[in-house]
Amino acid sequence: MKMFLLLFLLGINGGGARLHTLKYFETASSQVSNFPEFVSVGYVDDDQISHYDSNTMRAEPKQIWMKENTDQQYWERQTRNSLNNQHINKISIETAKQRFNQTGGVHMFQYMYGCQLDDETGEVDGYRQIGYDGEDFIVYDLKTETWIAASPQAVFTENKWENDKGLMSRRKYYTTQFCPDWLKKYVEYGRSSLLRTVLPSVSLLQKSPSSPVTCHATGFYPNRAMLFWRRDGEELHEDVEHGETLPNHDGTFQMSSELRLSSVSPEDWGKYECVFQLSGVEEDLVTRLDPEKILSNRVKPLDSTTIIIISIIFIIFMVLAVVGFLVYRRVKKDKPSPPSVSSSEEQQLNVHE
Repeated sequence: MKMFLLLFLLGINGGGARLHTLKYFETASSQVSNFPEFVSVGYVDDDQISHYDSNTMRAEPKQIWMKENTDQQYWERQTRNSLNNQHINKISIETAKQRFNQTGGVHMFQYMYGCQLDDETGEVDGYRQIGYDGEDFIVYDLKTETWIAASPQAVFTENKWENDKGLMSRRKYYTTQFCPDWLKKYVEYGRSSLLRTVLPSVSLLQKSPSSPVTCHATGFYPNRAMLFWRRDGEELHEDVEHGETLPNHDGTFQMSSELRLSSVSPEDWGKYECVFQLSGVEEDLVTRLDPEKILSNRVKPLDSTTIIIISIIFIIFMVLAVVGFLVYRRVKKDKPSPPSVSSSEEQQLNVHE
């Protein structure tokens, strides 16, 4: 299932900007509270183009350029297809539960399929992969046109589909012709958005002086990017931990890379730098490891200049306080005392107040 998740986050297109992908992710669930029993989402490259779930029972566009270039009949057709897939996936999850000798409980059945197109060479690739409860179940290999069982419980499915020539022919047609044809249309619809490049903001983060330094890049597009550390111009592979590429709410992406510096002396920090590379952009974004640029929760020690300024302000404040007190004493001493009032007069005044 790790490959399934990787494909979901990154897409298949790990190369240059000429590669485009159309992929759909379907999830059927059983006894998952506050979650639709069936969800289907479509992606072109890194942009979500459609959404359907069993609660709304309606396929909807997720990009303005999809809404502007498709009509009502298109979305009605997508809704019918999704309803049919919902029915099939509901049967599939029950079948999987029987194969694994399961009855009740929370279960999830995931289906990912789509195609990739090189718009310069016209080369087409495709993929179909099914997962169950977070693990790979069965995978389709387009090059050999075969299904490969990823678990013993999927062997029966592998044999059944391999012997269904009509099904195999339809799968091949979808992957090599139908899917690429629609992918070309979608790329044309959203060309200005899909072919854009957005550079990230890069920050250096550290929780404490003994913690690793994290280089964090966020807000970039597309997701075909690399983030790594290097020392004296050479890429580092030891004492480095790379994070996953994650989506932001605005359609851009973020990623991070940690560098452990426990064995590095402070005077050598300047030899390290974080490098960000984005597909379609020739120039790298390079951030040198500078302690002054690291964002941290720790309280930085005060420098000598700051200490002197604070001391001067404190002295001035104390001088003003002493002067104010002496003036107050002087005024109070020179002021005449009011005439005394007898106890009876005081009581009379109080009565008439």
